Amino acid sequence: MKITALHIYGYGQLADTVIDNLTDFQVFYGENEAGKSTIMAFIHGILFGFPTKQQSELRYEPKHHTKYGGKIRIYHEKMGYAVIERVKGKAAGDVTVLLDNGTFGGEELLKELLENFDKNLFQAVFSFNLHGLQNIHQMKGEEIGKFLFSAGTLGTERLAKTETILQKELESRFKPSGKKPILNGKLQALHELNQELKKSAAKNKEYENLVRKGENLQQEIEQINKRLKEIQESIEKLNEWFRIEAIVKEEKRLKNELGELGEMAKFPVRGIERLEKLAELIHPCNARLKTIGEVMEQTEQELELIVPDVSFLEAEPELSALLDQVPIYEQLKLEKQQYETKLKEYEEELLVIKEKLHLKLNEEDIFTINTNIYMKNQVEIVSLQCKKLAELKLELDKQYLQEKNSLEEIEIEITQTESQCLPKRERVLLEEQASARNDKLGTEEDLKNIREKIDFYEFLLKQDKDAKGRQKLQFMIFQLILLGLIFYGAVTKQFILLLIGLAGIAVIALFMTQSIKQRKDKDAAQKLEALKEKEQQLMQQLQSAKYMDLAKVEQKLEQDRELREQLKLLSFKLKQQQVQFDKVITKFETWEFESAENKKMLKTLSAELHIPENMAALFLVEAFQFIEQYKPIVRKKHQLLKRLKEVDGQQVKIETGIISYVDRFLTENGTSLQQAAYLLRKKLKSELEKKIKSQEIKKKLNELKMEWKQIHQELTHLKAEYFKLINSANTNSEQQFYELGEKAEKRQALQERLQSLQGQLQYSILSEQEREKFLQIQPHDETVPNLKRETQHIREKLNTLQEEQAAIKYEIQALEEGGGYSELLHKFRQKQYEIAEDVKEWAVYSVAHDILMNTIETYKNLHLPKMIIQAQEYLAFLTNDRYNKIHINPSGSGFLVERNDHTIFEANELSQATTEQLYVSIRLALAMTLYQKYQFPIIIDDSFVNFDSGRTRKVIELLTKLERNQILFFTCHAHLLPLFAKENVLRLEKGAVQISS
Repeated sequence: MKITALHIYGYGQLADTVIDNLTDFQVFYGENEAGKSTIMAFIHGILFGFPTKQQSELRYEPKHHTKYGGKIRIYHEKMGYAVIERVKGKAAGDVTVLLDNGTFGGEELLKELLENFDKNLFQAVFSFNLHGLQNIHQMKGEEIGKFLFSAGTLGTERLAKTETILQKELESRFKPSGKKPILNGKLQALHELNQELKKSAAKNKEYENLVRKGENLQQEIEQINKRLKEIQESIEKLNEWFRIEAIVKEEKRLKNELGELGEMAKFPVRGIERLEKLAELIHPCNARLKTIGEVMEQTEQELELIVPDVSFLEAEPELSALLDQVPIYEQLKLEKQQYETKLKEYEEELLVIKEKLHLKLNEEDIFTINTNIYMKNQVEIVSLQCKKLAELKLELDKQYLQEKNSLEEIEIEITQTESQCLPKRERVLLEEQASARNDKLGTEEDLKNIREKIDFYEFLLKQDKDAKGRQKLQFMIFQLILLGLIFYGAVTKQFILLLIGLAGIAVIALFMTQSIKQRKDKDAAQKLEALKEKEQQLMQQLQSAKYMDLAKVEQKLEQDRELREQLKLLSFKLKQQQVQFDKVITKFETWEFESAENKKMLKTLSAELHIPENMAALFLVEAFQFIEQYKPIVRKKHQLLKRLKEVDGQQVKIETGIISYVDRFLTENGTSLQQAAYLLRKKLKSELEKKIKSQEIKKKLNELKMEWKQIHQELTHLKAEYFKLINSANTNSEQQFYELGEKAEKRQALQERLQSLQGQLQYSILSEQEREKFLQIQPHDETVPNLKRETQHIREKLNTLQEEQAAIKYEIQALEEGGGYSELLHKFRQKQYEIAEDVKEWAVYSVAHDILMNTIETYKNLHLPKMIIQAQEYLAFLTNDRYNKIHINPSGSGFLVERNDHTIFEANELSQATTEQLYVSIRLALAMTLYQKYQFPIIIDDSFVNFDSGRTRKVIELLTKLERNQILFFTCHAHLLPLFAKENVLRLEKGAVQISS
């Protein structure tokens, strides 16, 4: 994947910034706060989402702009060109992806382009900055080796940190000889609890007897309390009967009296009162009916004297509307004068535009010319393109001369260097003379290498032997501790401790098996013997051979080699310069094509706008603007003529309407339109007043009729109710009705008294059956005192039992407060449970640590060798073959580095600069081997500021050789710029971006 262009809408301090034509090796140069970090964060944000507010990363939201986000144009090896746009929206922003083939998508399509890489992995593998190098400077000892190993696997130090964290978690939970770890402390506390539990077991039997005796006493107390409750209930019922005895007897008497009255016909409720009230309402209704009849007769006579003109009133809506338009008539006169004046102004404006355009335009044809938004945009684009093409032509002429001169200078320098090189035949002869010397040096070098390897393998065998001894001692200590734990669990019958011990022995056996499988003593010994035999052979070869000193020959060959290396470098520069020269030629061809297209478009626009081509070439925008102004003026003129015609029609309509109404309804004619309107309005007012007065009289008459009808209906209803009430009591006269009412009132009084008594008995604790029972028995007054004496006797016995129960509870409490068996047993079980949970947690970290170490071992054997081979090549190149080999540290997870004199160094023994070169080699090798199928851009942020000029030149040269991946290099150091091609440098300034010249 290659990034070809950036368009920043708003991100940090950058806004409306466009960077295009990014090269395969693009350098971004700028001072501090020029926007380098903003551009890097912009690339990460567009590809992987903006940082959320919960994250610690900067969001780079603009302070002075509303837009947030932008887009990136990329070239993908499989899917072609694509534009990725991300703007402010949800937490990580709203993203859209558009491929050149028309495919449109969002996050899913972006993941497909990025091949499911996330931000952390991308930054770990393809992003360099000072953070990784600073970590190396801050570390000591074996931490540097672990950090470099982690950088070679994940790209960051996370692997080393994870291993350290797991080891600390294991040691904080359990150590074979420790006291502070959690498990060690809890095992000691469990042992102490077990001793106390044994002492308390002896007292447990006495405690159980006391508890059993207390339970028996509790049952006897409950039975006595039950008898006391029964006696209390009997006393309460007897007292209640003595209270309600008189009420019960009166209730029985009232029921007998009601029975003697017997059943009677139903009499209306409050019948006498209702009959008297109906008689009082009938008399006023008769008097009211007579009065209303007299008023109705007077109102009908008054209505006959007022009669309005009905035909005139029927025309009232149309006449009122017409009269309301009389003031408008005068306004229309003034409006007509204004329209005529405005019409003259439009005709003068059209005449001025025609003179400026100097074209034959008529008002009918002007609307056929297209002046929409698209046409206006095309006119502006073509006009702007003309100016840009002219400016580009001047710039291309300048670039052509510069690139041509540079190309000629390099060709002259190549010719001079070729003339200084040795002829081929002479060089072959000198190489043959120096071959003997080279053979001797090669043999001596091989002998030196073999001796260093012999020392290295002897060192490994000794170190492995010491490690085996220490490991065997550790395993024996662990086994003794676990056997003790198993023995203790078996003796005390604590199966959890027994299981923990067995599981620990199984884990140790597994570790011992794996360590045995990994032993390579036999192979190392065999290699050591083979190297010693090779050493003897080389020593014999050196003693039997004859050599000669050819220092001068070697000096000539060395000078010729340097010249040829310089010639290769010049050839490389010549190719690069030729590419730049070809780019300028290509730009000339592009300019000619764009110029021809522009002329073609200009001709099309001039035809559509009906203007000559020579005018379009010089004044296309101005001509379009005049035509655009001409059309709305003509449109306004036509609208004005249409409005004048409407005004004339309205005036004629008002005059005709007024005259027609005057002829129909007035006997006299007005001298003017306004006077006629006044007379019509006066007559209309008079007729409306008659109509209103007539309607009010009719309304009053209707109300009187409705009131007479209502009172008549009410009187009829009252009489019906009167006779209905007498008939409801099955009587034929008022006298019979009153006699029956007195008898009904007496029965009502008895029933109300009975209900009152029953209400008093409702809340009694005695039921109706119990009251009947007491009436028959008639209890004696001595019954309650007898029951109270029995209660006193039972309470005395209850007090005795409760005192005995309190004594037993006190003894039980004394045993429990002294650390009873049950409490100790509960604590013991709780402690066992806690230890089991802690052991589970320890086992989780142990398994995780084993998995991590096995993964590292697998990575060492399968993937790491390939990466190390590539890293060796990079390190040898960067150090000029001073350090040419990298070995895996057999005793840890770090690296060993071999110098060209076969001296082995650990990572912490190297200088800071060499350690940084090793780090850069490993990081580049990681991207080029393990992630070689992902051709993402490599982003470097001033990662080599601690290098001297020679090291910096070498690392830049190495980066130029990485052809598969695009390089984006950010720097604020001006002294680095001569190392790059000028066309590959983008200069960043505060608020601006420009290409270096």
